[in-house]
Amino acid sequence: MRISPTPRAALAALLAVPVIVLWPRWWVLTLLAALWVLVVLADALAAPSPYRIMVRRESPAQVRLGGSAAGRLLLTNPTGRRADLALRDAWNPTAGLAAPRTAVQIPARERRAIAQEFTPTRRGEHSSRALLLTSRGPLGLGLRTARADAPGRMLALHPFGARRHLPSRVQRLRELEGLAAIHQRGQGTEFDSLRDFVDGDDVRSIDWRATARRRSVVVRTWRPERDRHVLLVVDTSRTSAGRLGEATRLDAAFDASLLLTALAGQAGDRVDLLCVDRIPHVSVLGSARAAVLHDMVAATAGVHPALVETDWERAAAAIDARTRRGSLVVLLTPVEPSVIRSGLLPVAARLAKDHPLVIASVADPALEELAASRGDLEAVYQAAAAEQARAERRGAALALERVGAHVVDAPPERAPQALADAYLALKAAGRL
Repeated sequence: MRISPTPRAALAALLAVPVIVLWPRWWVLTLLAALWVLVVLADALAAPSPYRIMVRRESPAQVRLGGSAAGRLLLTNPTGRRADLALRDAWNPTAGLAAPRTAVQIPARERRAIAQEFTPTRRGEHSSRALLLTSRGPLGLGLRTARADAPGRMLALHPFGARRHLPSRVQRLRELEGLAAIHQRGQGTEFDSLRDFVDGDDVRSIDWRATARRRSVVVRTWRPERDRHVLLVVDTSRTSAGRLGEATRLDAAFDASLLLTALAGQAGDRVDLLCVDRIPHVSVLGSARAAVLHDMVAATAGVHPALVETDWERAAAAIDARTRRGSLVVLLTPVEPSVIRSGLLPVAARLAKDHPLVIASVADPALEELAASRGDLEAVYQAAAAEQARAERRGAALALERVGAHVVDAPPERAPQALADAYLALKAAGRL
């Protein structure tokens, strides 16, 4: 516990100035200083002890980034004296506590509630480092400050702004599932029904036994399989730390992952998540379809970019351990020459032999703006540099497509829809 004077005590000390002027003796100064200290100390000790104030915290467990949540502190004064308290709730600044400092008066043997409002500005876990209670004496000269045992924790979840695109993609999925036929035979299809042959049908779909029985050409119709496995692999290395507008590339990757998870759940597929950089460190495996989206949002809330390179060989080993042949593997990583040089290309070639492979990249929209600028000589040089960077990205994407990967590269505002459309295209083509 700490005892300290108030500004009022400092003003009260000025009352001793005339006495010191009239009797400028050292013993007079010493006596007045001792008297002042005793008065401040007695006033502070007359205040209720902060240790005796009972504190109970009701903090929101979770809140979506960009939204607000309410909490409160319940303070009980069990003593027989009124407590004049000042509180300082030391949450980290990004928790967005509206009023970290509050003053409250609690009559003897009563309780008061202090409302709190949180508007976090950063995804992840937030905590209160300390809750300090300061009790003021009846004369307002002395303070007693102590730390209350009331830890606070709150998890700021990903806002999932791409949710608004889910209804349109689900409608396209339903249209896909309701088609009379898919005129391709592939690993990702299952038998649906028989119908008469029409122009444009694939001759490989003809059912010759049924044709012989009916004496007319009959073809098999196919529909997308359900209960397929989708593994999302999110790169959390240093390349994911780049800021694209107000958010990082990693935030955009998570937004795309959540939209695909929700869409795949509607299609009846199972989705797992793996976050990798130097090592695989966060995973959501085996969650039920009804809970996988919630589990993924909670698991990724505290994941932030790490300033290390991705070990793609170790990531490939983790992918092989968690999938079987034919599972859809989605790598969310920047398509850049530096990533290709770090070992992604040979790993992508091996994965594409056993799985449908999609590599989803979030492009920097600033490159397009710089490439289009022609205002002055400096802008022309910047445009040339931006165009060269775009050409290098196109070359990296082409190299990945040559080894069998399907590359999706779109700016943050279109990346979730582009990845969802790629998933639907694989469904329609019978590859999933």
